[in-house]
Parts: sequence; structure tokens; C-alpha cells
Amino acid sequence: MRELIVARHAESRLNLDNVLNGDPSLRVPLTDLGRRQARALGTSVGPVELVAHTAFDRTRETAELAWPGMPTLMVPELNEISFGRWEGTRWSDGYEAWVGESGPEDECPGGGESRVAAVRRYVHGYRTLLGRGEERIALVAHGAPVRYLLLAAAGKRPIALLEHVLPAEPHEVGRGELERAIAVLAGWTANPSF
Repeated sequence: MRELIVARHAESRLNLDNVLNGDPSLRVPLTDLGRRQARALGTSVGPVELVAHTAFDRTRETAELAWPGMPTLMVPELNEISFGRWEGTRWSDGYEAWVGESGPEDECPGGGESRVAAVRRYVHGYRTLLGRGEERIALVAHGAPVRYLLLAAAGKRPIALLEHVLPAEPHEVGRGELERAIAVLAGWTANPSF
């Protein structure tokens, strides 16, 4: 891999209501606007050799609309974090407060996932893409794995409250940047702090 273009999925039905969804078995389609965003993403980025996406319908649908007919690869390690008891609630219904008060190793109550566990998955997923033979790969994922990657590519460790990632906005990451990001994220998981 020489270049990775990463993007958050296009607007989905749950985005309209700011509803959290970390369960890939829940079918969540894109909105009409989301389908237009996905097509525009593919047009703005241009040709790629492989399109990676997560196990969620909204990432697969974005990928297929952006680059129709291109080979795809599911990378479930880059799935959205598991929200535990906040699954299906709004960001402001308690999850936002918990994120601001909890540590990186604290699991979301109700069977959810810690941020450290999620980042460990992300590291594995990004290593999978780094090892691919295609030169130019697109990845459609979720806000958290995209934001953690962009921070780490800039040499910054994960933070508690992540900045919002716009839907279907491409970010180019070169091989060296991806290698650095993986190293930063892997190092953080060994000694996590916010």
C-alpha cells in the first residue's frame, strides 16, 4: 500500500437523530443526502484499486456507491466502538458525559467496549491494510477510527473527546504516515492515558 484514503461513511438514518450505533447487525441505510455524498466522495477521490469498509451497512453502502464495481474488503476490526447501555440512545443521553469522565480502559457499562480495546482493534485493522499489495486503497469507516488515525498520523496520542468527523470527507494518508500512526496507537495501548 502506498496511499490510503480514509473517510467516515456518508449520512445515515441514525445520523439524523444523533443516535449511537455500535451494533453491525442493525441495518441502517444511508439517507438520500448520504447517497449523494457517497457518489461525490468517489468522484472527488477518483480511482482506487481496493475499497475497504467495516461490517456496518452504512460503510458498505457508501463504499459501493462511491466506487461501483471495485473490489471490496471488509475489515471488521475498524468497526464502530460498542456503546453498551448507550446503544440506540443519543450522544447527549449519557454517553457524552461518560466519555468525558471515564478513563481509556473503562468499559462502557452494559457490555460495551473500552477505548483501549477499540484502538487495539483499529491497530490490527490498519496493519491489515498496510500489508495489502494494492497501491491506492480507500477505506470507509466510522468517526472514531478515522479521527484516531488522523491524530496519530500527526504524532498525537488519542484524546478523550474526539472532534467530529464530517461524513464522506476524504483524508489522504501516505504509507509513512500510516506506519507512524500505527506505532503511535500501539504505543498508546501499552500505556494509555488522556
